[in-house]
Amino acid sequence: MTNNNKFVNASLAGLVALATALAPVVLAAGPAAPRLAPRMALQTQAVPASSGSARLIVQYHKGTTVSKSSAKKAAAVQAAAARATLRMRVGTGTYTTALTATYVRGLGDGRSVISLGRRLNETELSNLLLQLRTDPTVRSVQVDRMLKPAAWVDDEYFYQQWNFSGSTPGGINAETAWDTSTGVGVVVAVLDTGVVPHPDLDANMLPGYDFITDAFVSRRPTDERVPGAFDYGDYAEGNYTETDDCGPYYGPSNSSWHGMHVGGTVAEVTNNAIGVAGVAHNAKVLPVRVLGRCGGYTSDIADAVTWASGGAVAGVPINDNPAEVINMSLGGSGTCDPVMQSAIDGAVARGTIVVVAAGNSGEETAYFSPASCANVINVGASTYQGGKAYYSNHGPLVDIAAPGGSGSQTEIPNGFVLQAGNSSATAPDLDPVTGPAYYYNAGTSMSAPHVAATAALIQSVVATPLTPAEMETLLKKTARPFPVAMSPTTPIGVGILNAAKAVAKALEPPCDPLVQQCVDAIQLFNRVNAAGLSGVTGSETIYSFDAAAGSTLTFLTFGGLGDLSMYVSFDVIPNATTFQHRSARSGNSETIRLTVPQTGTYYINIVGVRSYSGVTISARQ
Repeated sequence: MTNNNKFVNASLAGLVALATALAPVVLAAGPAAPRLAPRMALQTQAVPASSGSARLIVQYHKGTTVSKSSAKKAAAVQAAAARATLRMRVGTGTYTTALTATYVRGLGDGRSVISLGRRLNETELSNLLLQLRTDPTVRSVQVDRMLKPAAWVDDEYFYQQWNFSGSTPGGINAETAWDTSTGVGVVVAVLDTGVVPHPDLDANMLPGYDFITDAFVSRRPTDERVPGAFDYGDYAEGNYTETDDCGPYYGPSNSSWHGMHVGGTVAEVTNNAIGVAGVAHNAKVLPVRVLGRCGGYTSDIADAVTWASGGAVAGVPINDNPAEVINMSLGGSGTCDPVMQSAIDGAVARGTIVVVAAGNSGEETAYFSPASCANVINVGASTYQGGKAYYSNHGPLVDIAAPGGSGSQTEIPNGFVLQAGNSSATAPDLDPVTGPAYYYNAGTSMSAPHVAATAALIQSVVATPLTPAEMETLLKKTARPFPVAMSPTTPIGVGILNAAKAVAKALEPPCDPLVQQCVDAIQLFNRVNAAGLSGVTGSETIYSFDAAAGSTLTFLTFGGLGDLSMYVSFDVIPNATTFQHRSARSGNSETIRLTVPQTGTYYINIVGVRSYSGVTISARQ
C-alpha cells in the first residue's frame, strides 16, 4: 500500500482533496474482519430540554408554611403555572382549564416531586421555571428529566470507529450525542469528488450537481455542468515523466472516492447492520462534485459554494435543498483569494456554516486556501491518542481539532478513519456486490466532516438555528482539552471536538441572573496560548480553566503593549477587590502559580489598568 498525500501535489486545477489514502479494504463483500457482538448500554443519558417535561423537582425553604404541607407545595406550583398562563386541555378541545399541579412524593433529601398534568413544551417550561424561581418560598427547582438507555449501534464494523467514541483519547463522543440528536432535517453539502451508489450511503444522499466545467477534469463528454454528482473517478495516468496527466513527474494515481469517504463521516447510514456509522446519520448529504482528475478549479468551487448555500448561479437551477452546513475537505497552496472569499461570505450571509480542512502539509495554514479564508471553521487533525497528527497544518487560524488519524499503517485501525468508498482503482465498479468498499484514510479531510456533522446535530435540535459565528463559538467553547501536551508553536485549535458537550450546551436554557451568577467566560485549554488579547482602561475579560488537583497550575500573560492585571479565584468570578490570587505588575507580564490546585474550575479576570493590545494568555498544568 502506498501513501498518496494529494494536498502537497499542486496540480493544474489547483485545489485537491485533503487526504492521505490507502488502497481500499473491501469489507462489504463478506466477513473480512472480525465482528464483535453489539455492546450493551450501561449508562443513561438525559432527554434534551426541548423534549419538554411533565414533572418538576422543587426544594422549598425550610420553616415556611408551604414546606410543611404537601397540598400547599402543589398549590405553590399551580399558582406559578397560573401566573405563567398555563392551561390544560379539556377533552379534544383547546387548552382552557388552568393547569393542575399534583404532589407526587418527597425525595430523601427533602425535595418534592410535583406532577404538572401534561408535558410542557420548552417555552412553557421556561416560563414556569421563571415564575417558580421568583417565588420566595422556593429555594430551587429543576426539571425531572426523563432518562433513557444510551444509544448503541449494530453496524458490522462500528467497533473500528474509535473516532466516534467518548472513551478513546481522541474520540469526539458522538455516541452520547446520539441520545439527543442524529441530525434529522439538516442538509450538509459535501463539495468533493462526488459519489457512486453504495448501500451504506444511498438512503442519505440527495440529488446533487456536478460543477466541473472542464471535460478533462470531469471525465464527462462535455464541459457543461450537469445534474447529479456521479464520480467518474479521479485517477490519473503517468510514469513520472513530463507528459503525466496532472503535470510533469506527477506520476500515476488511483481514484480516491474521497467524496464518499467524507460524506460517510457526515451521514453514513447507521444501525443497518452493515458497514460503519455516520456522525449525523439522520441528516442528508448534498453531494456537489467539484474535484476530478488532477483536482478542481477555484472558479467551479466558488460557484458550488454559492449554489449549495441557496444562492443563484447562472446556467444552474436553484438548489431545492440549500445546505445549513458546507464541508470542504480540499485545498491548495496560496492565501485565500477574492473569488473564494466572496463565495464564502455570501454563503455565511445566507446562514450557512462553512467548514474547511486545515491541510496536510505540516505547515502554517495561513498559506493555504480555503483554510486561510475568513468566516470559516478551520479544522486540524488529531490522532487516536489525541495529539497533533504529524501532517496537519497548524497555526492561529486553526479553530479546532477532530480525528484525522496518525497515518501510521502499524496502528490500523487506530491510525486511520474508516468510511465508505469503491473497490475500483479507476472508473467506478458499479456491481452491487464487488463495487462497494470501505477505506482507511487519514488526513484533515477526515477531520473536517466530523465538525460539519456535529454542526448538523446541533442545528437539528435547537429552537432557533445558530448563526455561523455562534456555531464556531459554541464548538470551541465545548471542545475537550487535548489529552497530551501540545506545542504552542504548532497549534491546531483550542481542543478536540466534543459532539456530546456541544449538543448539550446548545440546549441549555439561558442563564437566569435571579438564581445564578451569569458570566460568558472564555475557556482556556492546557498549554494552548490564546493570543491577540486587547482591552481598554477598566475593561474586564473573564476566562475559565478546568484544573486537576495534584500538579502545579500556572496562569500567565505576556507580550503586547499597555498594562493589565490578573485576578484568579476558584469557582467564583474574581474582581479587583474580591479575589483569591492576584498579579498586578507594571505592564503585561503577569504570573499566578498555584502549587496545590483544586479539581474544578478556576476563573481568571483580566483587568485593563491602561489600554492594552496584542497580549497572550496561557494556562499550564
